[in-house]
Amino acid sequence: MALVTTAEVCDANPQLIVSGELRALQPIFQIYGRRQVFSGPVVTLKVFEDNVLIREFLEEKGNGRVLVVDGGGSLRCAILGGNPVVQAQNNGWAGIVVNGCIRDVDEINGCDIGVRSLASHPMKANKKGIGEKHVPVSFAGTRISDGDWLYADTDGILVSKSELSV
Repeated sequence: MALVTTAEVCDANPQLIVSGELRALQPIFQIYGRRQVFSGPVVTLKVFEDNVLIREFLEEKGNGRVLVVDGGGSLRCAILGGNPVVQAQNNGWAGIVVNGCIRDVDEINGCDIGVRSLASHPMKANKKGIGEKHVPVSFAGTRISDGDWLYADTDGILVSKSELSV
């Protein structure tokens, strides 16, 4: 995907857009991390103001996957910080998309990984370990499931049911 932009993918696949196989997330995300372009198979997680499960996922080998976290859109605390992002980078995750807030922005911006979130917030999350793994999530105007493919660049974020070739 590095040489093909999300705009080019949309232009080349109008039939997939009409059928709903290719969907664009609403443009509500801020761009963080050094990797502005990333893609990979999706792993989903649903939490609310709690980051224990996020940390657990990012301790695993990423193998080029993208962690998609539905944090309920909360703007009351950060559910992702610098340490887990460094770990994700070191474990081979391609990117992280958070429907919620992050913190430690300067540290995250130094990492070779792509991160998208709604905003930054200085307050930390709870640590209760409550949430759901590998469940379909819905935010930014679309539904995202485990195994979908996510493509992100500076124009936006696309999700498809399968890996695309252009």
